[in-house]
Amino acid sequence: MSGFVEKPEPIEVPGLVHLHTGKVRELYRNEAGDLVMVASDRMSAYDWVLPTEIPDKGRVLTQLSLWWFDQLRDLAENHVLSTELPEGAPADWAGRTLVCKSLKMVPVECVARGYLTGSGLLEYNASRTVCGLALPEGLVDGSELPAPIFTPATKAEVGEHDENVSYEEVARQVGAETAAQLRQATLAVYSRARDIARERGIILADTKFEFGFDGDTLVLADEVLTPDSSRFWPADRWQPGRAQPSYDKQYVRDWLTSPASGWDRKSEQPPPALPEEVVAATRQKYVEAYEHLTGTSWS
Repeated sequence: MSGFVEKPEPIEVPGLVHLHTGKVRELYRNEAGDLVMVASDRMSAYDWVLPTEIPDKGRVLTQLSLWWFDQLRDLAENHVLSTELPEGAPADWAGRTLVCKSLKMVPVECVARGYLTGSGLLEYNASRTVCGLALPEGLVDGSELPAPIFTPATKAEVGEHDENVSYEEVARQVGAETAAQLRQATLAVYSRARDIARERGIILADTKFEFGFDGDTLVLADEVLTPDSSRFWPADRWQPGRAQPSYDKQYVRDWLTSPASGWDRKSEQPPPALPEEVVAATRQKYVEAYEHLTGTSWS
């Protein structure tokens, strides 16, 4: 069992039609046919959307995505049309709302890995592969890979888990030409972002992108290179062979699986509310990621 501990009711705004409630985002369509994405402060972990929100999280995700879209503009077209607040929208939507092109989305999570950890490490330890790609012997948790790799996954519904798949399976699902475009774009964007992050003292271990088509043009969509979609590690504390400190939701995952939470993730019980100190520390992780990457103070 998983999903929302407490599923929120969408806010009704004149002129907007609510389409979908995601783990973090609410999706609407305006009268012009454009999509309106609103990033909430919801936090998800272990396929659950938790009952506790992280203040400012949605704004950090939105503003950091906008910053990255600007850095990547020459590599990949993006879906953002405007950041103007729709008429009649609540004031709380300011800074967390994007008006976007309506795209034909590709049903693939486009994951790039430059370092070995997470589900990739589990597969490597079992078979010396990640998504069927053979890797050298001797790698450990946190090892840098010889070159970045494209390791796609299926897109799961809320409460379900993304599953890693092979490149051949992606080609079967979406066609060889589209699969090749996805791989090329994913690795190009990852490589640019990895180099930018490295200049700022941050390792971009892995990340996932979503793409859609505007006619024949492949377009970068959703959020991009945020602590929700990426693993960011402080470069000066990187030490292969152990779990790395990170600027992401790992702090929440660690608390949920600790004795302090009292929660058994293998049970059917929903996870508990987060204590104030975990909320504050997690918010600080997201803010630190924004500040280190952009070089500007969060306010």
